[in-house]
Parts: sequence; structure tokens; C-alpha cells
Amino acid sequence: MLTARLRLREWRPDDLEALTSVFAQPEVWYFPYRRGFTTEESKNFLTRMIDYQDRGLWCPLVAEERSTARLLGYIGLSEPHFLPEIMPSVEIGWRLDPSAWRLGLATEGARAILDQVFAERELHEVVSIYEPDNVASGNVMVRLGMQLDRETHHPESGDALRVFRLSRERWAQRGGDDPTDGDSGIY
Repeated sequence: MLTARLRLREWRPDDLEALTSVFAQPEVWYFPYRRGFTTEESKNFLTRMIDYQDRGLWCPLVAEERSTARLLGYIGLSEPHFLPEIMPSVEIGWRLDPSAWRLGLATEGARAILDQVFAERELHEVVSIYEPDNVASGNVMVRLGMQLDRETHHPESGDALRVFRLSRERWAQRGGDDPTDGDSGIY
């Protein structure tokens, strides 16, 4: 899938080196872990993503910069099993290299994915979940037209969480928004 600035594609085993470099940065995984990933954690993540896509499960896509083919992180869909109170649900999320923050790339990629999934799949709504201190992610959700559904807490860590929802109908009402309009904040 192509956007103006991104290529969103499936995972490959040869993504490990670039992924490890992105995921090792503490800012990338600050929410929720407050640290970067080890090489082993990045390898386990990649193995899991390849398994999910091979089995046809919801799986975020690699986000590459179109002009350079540089792996920036991921944008896409998954099932938020860590929060049983909202299941069954499909979540849209993103995790990008800090060099890609404040450019509107998370919004651009998420819009392309939502366009496709609401047009081609039997999905009637998506959620997105963030910690309130992660203001930039919350801003992306608002730019996508999502609305606050609930405030809750992570069942294991106790961290505060906000859950936003977006229906297919609300997405259709938004129409052809510019993928980079109004972007400010981290993502």
C-alpha cells in the first residue's frame, strides 16, 4: 500500500536489523515500557508479526519511507488482548522512529489503512488506546476522527488508558481529508 510518503507492506525476516535499531530507542517504546527493546525482544516481535500475517490475523504493517525505503516502524491493525474489557476489538496503532515524528506520517499511514479496511473488510469499527501522557498519539486519534469511548486502567500495570473508537459510518462521513492536514505533535 502506498501513500504520498510511505510504503506500508508486510514483514520480512530481513527487517530485523533495521527494526532492532528503531526499537532500541527508549522513546519508541516509552509508552508503555519506559525503555527501548533488546535485540531479542525485537526478534520476538518480528517473529510474531510474520506468524500473524502468515495466519491471516490482524497485523500492523511495516512503515517505510517511500523515497529511501528506510524502515520507520509500523502502522496498522492488531487485536488489543491486553485490555479484555474492550474485546472483541481491532485496534489501529503506530510506533515510529523519532526521526519520523512531527511529520504527520502516523496520521497519513493510518488514514490509508482505514480507507482500505473499511472499504474491503467486514469491520464496522476500530479502537485506539493510549496513555494520557502520550498526547501526540491522542492527537492522531482526534485527527482521524476518533472519539473518546472510555477512560480505564491497564489490568496489569494499573497505568491510566484512554480508549477511542471510530465507526465505519463516521469514517465515511469524513470523506477525502488531506492526509497531512493539521498535523502537529509527535506523530
